[in-house]
Amino acid sequence: MRQRFDTAYETHTAPWVIGEPQPAVVALERNAVLRSPMLDIGCGLGEHTILLTRLGYDVLGIDFAPHAIEQARANAAARGVDARFQVGDAFTIDGVYDTILDSALFHIFDDTDRTRYVRALHRALVPGGRLHLLALSDAGRGFGPQVSEKVLRTAFTDGWELESLDTTTYRGVVGEAHAPRLGLPVGTVVDEPAWLARLRRL
Repeated sequence: MRQRFDTAYETHTAPWVIGEPQPAVVALERNAVLRSPMLDIGCGLGEHTILLTRLGYDVLGIDFAPHAIEQARANAAARGVDARFQVGDAFTIDGVYDTILDSALFHIFDDTDRTRYVRALHRALVPGGRLHLLALSDAGRGFGPQVSEKVLRTAFTDGWELESLDTTTYRGVVGEAHAPRLGLPVGTVVDEPAWLARLRRL
């Protein structure tokens, strides 16, 4: 899996790279629910880490794809933002945080890895800390991996309180793999159905 994602970043073909933060994450920050220190897990090219750093948050962006982190650092430098990034494994998170932001990472895991991931998130949050999770919904057209409400609720039981679960959208760019399925030209920007969950670590 690591090689597949790293290649997508290296070849600039990742359909989730839109050149800006996800609108749902921008709205989340405006609602003043994020707290430092914060982890942007699966940060990709760093759009959210850069945005939040510029706004004054203490945030670290991690991704397991080295090419993603290399490009994220370049993006931050180009914008004059002293954002912090490092290559990191979502299953063995270093540090403890008040907030974790997951934009489109949870939904890539199968049942086994999802369980490992949720345990890692629990370890990495302080008691009372919050996870904000944006994931593609099974109401979508197959733009990427999708999860149901049941999967989300089932994954976060012991040690978690689901404070809210809202419907929203996730923005992406249609790639060659999705164009026939969606009936849209490559390069089309789409806003697909998504979940936005807020979970408190007990």
